[in-house]
Amino acid sequence: MKLKKYLSLTRAGIIEQLQFRMSMLVIVLGNLLYLTVVYFLWKAIYASSGTDVVNGMTFSDTLIYLVLATALFNFMEMYTVWQMGRSIQSGAIILDLIKPMNPRSYLFWTYSGNFVVNFFSTFLPTFIVVCIVTHGAVPLGTNLAYFVVSVVMAIMINYNIDFFVGTICIYTESIWGINIMKQVIVLLLSGATIPIAFFPEPFKSITMYLPFQSIYNAPLTLLLNGSPEMSDVGRILVTQFAWCVVTLVISRLFWKVSLKRITVNGG
Repeated sequence: MKLKKYLSLTRAGIIEQLQFRMSMLVIVLGNLLYLTVVYFLWKAIYASSGTDVVNGMTFSDTLIYLVLATALFNFMEMYTVWQMGRSIQSGAIILDLIKPMNPRSYLFWTYSGNFVVNFFSTFLPTFIVVCIVTHGAVPLGTNLAYFVVSVVMAIMINYNIDFFVGTICIYTESIWGINIMKQVIVLLLSGATIPIAFFPEPFKSITMYLPFQSIYNAPLTLLLNGSPEMSDVGRILVTQFAWCVVTLVISRLFWKVSLKRITVNGG
């Protein structure tokens, strides 16, 4: 019965997302422009390097990684921070608190419909095109199962981080600057803008111990490795699961403590 209640939010989210088809088109066009810039930027980087392999990755490897990272970002992005910021600033957070559902769960399942729409409208088409254009450079095997499990945990980690940052608005009453900083940090340290393989030591080693690499780098590492060692798969998935638990506990505790500081206009 509880799951049925959550799935009704997913259905509502799908319907709402489909009502704004023009915005989806704008997002797709914006991504094409971004990927065009990425293509020429990295082509110039490899041309100036004087070698076909940089940090263990060819130009094709790098481009496939970044294209799929962009598609994965569009699939998983929930704009949770903006929603929480507007809710806190307007005082609508009070209405969320009296709903017969945990605000954290309500917010997540409200955005769950976006996952469904974005998967079929952005990630899946991009993945199919990459597979066709690269003539099978992306392996299709057990790595897909590992990838699916990894993406589910990546979504949870990403949401926990977003929820933690959104809660900060209770103290600042402004979220724009904080969210921009969060996006820059997450996209950089997760490998979404620059593959972690290109990071210099010891920055690269430090990054691997942070939760951000579990959002994009971990799923893509499993996806692009056609015959991964089970020890590597286990290490990646266990690390992601650990960060799921840690970020969940921290974001929940921070939310519980911060509720005592909520103030709204006129009260």
